[in-house]
Amino acid sequence: MPLGLNMQINLVVCSLIGGVITGILFDIYRGIRGLNSIKILTIIEDMLFCVLIALIVFTFLLYTNYAFLTPYVYIFIIMAIILYFKFISKYFYNSEMLIAKLSYKLIRILLKNLLYPLKIIAYKITDKRK
Repeated sequence: MPLGLNMQINLVVCSLIGGVITGILFDIYRGIRGLNSIKILTIIEDMLFCVLIALIVFTFLLYTNYAFLTPYVYIFIIMAIILYFKFISKYFYNSEMLIAKLSYKLIRILLKNLLYPLKIIAYKITDKRK
């Protein structure tokens, strides 16, 4: 029995959303992974990421369109990934890196300011000139 028009539109939209989710997760992974010099770790991380993405996309499709895995679903997921990387990825990745740098700077400043009184107390306790 052929699917109704509403179900077909739902399949297309959910496939496109699944592709965008895949692209966003890849950008997050790319930011976390950084530049690894150890090749075997990079290979293992990439394989684990692929498994994780497969599980996430399959679960998403299972809940949204009952896991109809037709060739069209894969085509629309690939199209969404390509469009995401072509138009959105550079902005998302740059903003992700900016947020990461600002968070790192904020944490570093907070730790320095919180540890400064402890350093003063430690220097006064260990001061041998008394």
